[in-house]
Amino acid sequence: MEERLQKILSKCGVASRRKAEEMILEGLVTINGAPAVLGMKADLEKDHIKVRGKLIRDVESKVYLIFNKPEKCLTSMSDPEDRLTVKGFLRGIKAKVFPVGRLDYNSEGLLILTNDGDLANSILHPSKKIPKTYLVKADGFLEDKEIAKLEKGIKLEDGLTAPAKVKKIKKTEANSWIEITIYEGKKRQIRRMLERIGHSVIKLKRIKINGISLGRLEPGTFRYLTAEEVKKLKKEVVSG
Repeated sequence: MEERLQKILSKCGVASRRKAEEMILEGLVTINGAPAVLGMKADLEKDHIKVRGKLIRDVESKVYLIFNKPEKCLTSMSDPEDRLTVKGFLRGIKAKVFPVGRLDYNSEGLLILTNDGDLANSILHPSKKIPKTYLVKADGFLEDKEIAKLEKGIKLEDGLTAPAKVKKIKKTEANSWIEITIYEGKKRQIRRMLERIGHSVIKLKRIKINGISLGRLEPGTFRYLTAEEVKKLKKEVVSG
């Protein structure tokens, strides 16, 4: 059965649909020896689809992981500059998983990795409004009126942010700790939101995605999602 090429690449665990589109535009994908273009359809059973010259095949089984990304680690499976990437921590994982979404190089915390392209695409789709919770250490003292601005929405260069939930955790003489939950994924969103109200982010850690918690997972380590966690994600994200 013919399907859009980016959907096939996603289903086969090559990358998310968004990343697959980028790979097609970069000329990294061919169909039956010819360069692929965005919008093309193919049949995995009949066509020879290659990525970087390597023939892709359907994924036999789905894998779902939670990874605690440390700071100064790229949310990527490779890097031309040979910097530390997520892939370097996935010892023993033979499946071609990929990160669902991103965390900044200097941020840490929860990443979901999978070879289930449909689930990844659903989590990333803006219409789903998946809650993502972060623990943030910001310089200075956040006043109630500033927190109210974060909760209402901050005007950034790429538009107004959706209402967020903010909870005070603690404060010191020089810094404030807050827990913030957002429902979208603008680039460097939380850092830019805080900068816009006059506070720089010192530490940023994602601790929860759609009710799935990082818990006590140590930085640089991963675990498999439980069957119940996978079931919950699929129920609320894919069919929600």
